Amino acid sequence: MKPSEEIPAERRIFDLEQTLEISKSFSAVLEFSPLIESILYICMGQMRVLGAGVFITKDLDSQTLVLDDTYNGLDTDATISYKLAYSHPLISLLENEAKPLTLIELIEKLGSTVDISSIASLNPSLIVPLIAQNKLNGILTLGERIDLGDGTEYSDYEKEHINTIASLAAISIRNAVLLEISTTDMMTKLKLKHYFYSLLDNKIEKAIEVEVPISVAMFDIDHFKIFNDTYGHACGDYVLIKVAQIIKEGIRSKDIACRYGGEEFVVMLYNCDQEESIIVADRIRSTLETADIDYKGELLHVTISAGLATLEPSEEALSSEEFIEIADKALYFSKETGRNKVTHSKCDMDISLALEEKKS
Repeated sequence: MKPSEEIPAERRIFDLEQTLEISKSFSAVLEFSPLIESILYICMGQMRVLGAGVFITKDLDSQTLVLDDTYNGLDTDATISYKLAYSHPLISLLENEAKPLTLIELIEKLGSTVDISSIASLNPSLIVPLIAQNKLNGILTLGERIDLGDGTEYSDYEKEHINTIASLAAISIRNAVLLEISTTDMMTKLKLKHYFYSLLDNKIEKAIEVEVPISVAMFDIDHFKIFNDTYGHACGDYVLIKVAQIIKEGIRSKDIACRYGGEEFVVMLYNCDQEESIIVADRIRSTLETADIDYKGELLHVTISAGLATLEPSEEALSSEEFIEIADKALYFSKETGRNKVTHSKCDMDISLALEEKKS
């Protein structure tokens, strides 16, 4: 399609209908990672490209955009840091232009002396600013374009179309960020309890529908009171932050970690069976046990106990409260039998008997 080619009315009507459906699709997704994945796949399909990625920030006050790990079909270079500070000339350029640019156009406007390796190394066919409320909150990079016989050059109409989609995406991303902030514990950066329960109920329903297992892991910091009593509450907060970091780094992006209360944490492991959940929980436990946690020159030895529960596709559905209660009983068993260990509710006879007694 040539840039100057006139667009038939039927095509414009079809694309308008598509845009309305895309808007509905974006609005229906509130979780951050699924939203970004949805944006990438829709843009790939609409612009017929083989890959796409987005530079975003999840914090409203952050001064850096980072390539989200949900990028698809892009070749990244391990020697390059895929980060862009808001002070970078590229940011103000895209914000002022407010329209898609090719890599060549970007280089021409910025000059060859400006380092844009974090963008250029992805070999994008088009760079699209994501702007909401006159502020750039992300950068969409589209990869290699598929040639369907009319070339790979973007027409003016196609650039206008992807810019409209980008505007919808930017609004959805901002809304997702606001939701992220309102449902996140500001100290540990993990989900808050009330929101976690809501997400878990939805994930249980989804897991049963598509017939995959789902697991819950409860974690509790061993002898946490000692840190507060010995070094003060600031030390206790520091320990909570470090433990939360290790838990979050030990799970996948599709899993959800929550600060349950005090020194307790809970994690939802989607499409994760009994054996896999034990491996994940014990990896987190052992990582923390061997971690060097330095607080003002004092090397702290921190351990956690864990309790697990798994719902298999063949089993009867549970509410989130019932599911967590089972994991909590397993956690109690871990703490009563030595601490710094992992117990699965289906692997220990004492736990199984306790659950049977509860049911009767």
